[in-house]
Amino acid sequence: MRGFAKVKAPAPRRIALAEDGSDRIERTQPSARTRWDVVLVWFMRIVAVIWMLKGLSAWAEILGARPDAPPFEGAPIGRQAVIIYFGVIDLLAAVGLWLASAWGGVVWLLAATSAFVLALLTPLLLPMSLANLAFDAVIVTLYFIVSWLASREIR
Repeated sequence: MRGFAKVKAPAPRRIALAEDGSDRIERTQPSARTRWDVVLVWFMRIVAVIWMLKGLSAWAEILGARPDAPPFEGAPIGRQAVIIYFGVIDLLAAVGLWLASAWGGVVWLLAATSAFVLALLTPLLLPMSLANLAFDAVIVTLYFIVSWLASREIR
């Protein structure tokens, strides 16, 4: 039977310093190129502010604070449901986008897509101008492009 032998600890390794005297691990300096993940976060935050304003506008219509809007109580039930839906989902999407979370992007895409579809299929429930529809389509397209560029970025 073998006895217990003392185990010697290995000698400590020396950390080689970089050429500039620092102890950084990278061998090359990072280049000054566009960081698409940072661009995506700022894009999401700008869109969050826009969607926050859209959600607050819906709540202003519900509460009767918009002077140009007809009374909310007099609107058809379908129109009331659409206004309440967007009053909730737009603000929820704005919070998720501001946090730059995945669920925020999903909720925002749901809100933007549902607004687009409702405006095209039932213009009496959700009247939107062609410019507003084009703006929403451009924002969604830009989101997909910036997200794709951020996902392809080599870290």
